[in-house]
Amino acid sequence: MYIKKILLAIVFIGLIVASYFAYYVYKAMMDANTAFNNEVAYIYVPTNATYQDVREQLEPLLKDIKTFDALAKQKKYNTNVKAGRFAIKKGMNNNDIINSIRSKNQPINLSFNNQETLEKLAGRVASQIEADSISLLKAMKDSSYLAENNFSNATALGMYLPNSYEFFWNTSAEQFRERMFIEYNRFWNDTRNEKAKAIGLTRDKVIALASIVYEESKQASEQPRIAGVYMNRIKIGMPLQADPTLKFAAYQLPQYKNTVIKRVLNVHKEIASPYNTYKNLGLPPGLIAMPDISAIDAVLNYEKHQYLYFCADAKLLGFHKFAKTLSPHNANAREYQQYLSSQGINK
Repeated sequence: MYIKKILLAIVFIGLIVASYFAYYVYKAMMDANTAFNNEVAYIYVPTNATYQDVREQLEPLLKDIKTFDALAKQKKYNTNVKAGRFAIKKGMNNNDIINSIRSKNQPINLSFNNQETLEKLAGRVASQIEADSISLLKAMKDSSYLAENNFSNATALGMYLPNSYEFFWNTSAEQFRERMFIEYNRFWNDTRNEKAKAIGLTRDKVIALASIVYEESKQASEQPRIAGVYMNRIKIGMPLQADPTLKFAAYQLPQYKNTVIKRVLNVHKEIASPYNTYKNLGLPPGLIAMPDISAIDAVLNYEKHQYLYFCADAKLLGFHKFAKTLSPHNANAREYQQYLSSQGINK
């Protein structure tokens, strides 16, 4: 009889313990456990992160990190951490949070505008995804990859088209490069390839010319006309005489580092460089900056006209005056040079 009472007591205590444990697990799973006021918070889990790394990000966001730890251990998340960007919504319970950070990697909108160099592009991209600028630049400049895909150091920047793209935050440098190459080939569809062939330019040369057009004018409405001027010069064997290429050539020299050339002078026209389009016929070896898509399409759809010259308009800044012959062009140029002098712009 005494033993029976002991056994019943043990069973009773066991039931109490089991009930408490079940209640604890239920609360750990079902009670809201967020401590922030915004509708959503994000955590960024790096590649090869540990549970402790995740826990450090979560602790300021949760009311009770210990109940989260308990459920994470039970659901084996603590030994199976996933990299990515994950959303935690206000009012989530621990179970919802674990489900979110285990399998719901949230994409980001990665964007970049007209970066002047691969170095600047790498820095811009690195500020938005996990890959750092060093690994991105290494991938972008990989000589084997460039040669395999018909690029060179001079044309590599042309593979990256300024736009907004959806990426996972934990994208690697190589994955970013591969995706951009896919986007590049998607951009160069049959229609654009046929137009490039019709005007006698390769993709690289179209983009090189587009970079000059874009540096000449950010006004999409007049870019086809400027492209038409350069195409007319190419057709008659006239040097492009594009001032942006002189600036590009100058910036490669030590004496012009960390300077801004606001006025192209005769001394710039004497720079020995394949990018000096006053001294060399045809297009330079590569692009001088990343052109906008509007400038690329402006080259492919350049305006047919007889203009051979253009000059910045002193009365309508940002736009240009066009001329068919040298005499009116010189008059336009004098007007603009006088404007620069009036503004104290001498170099």
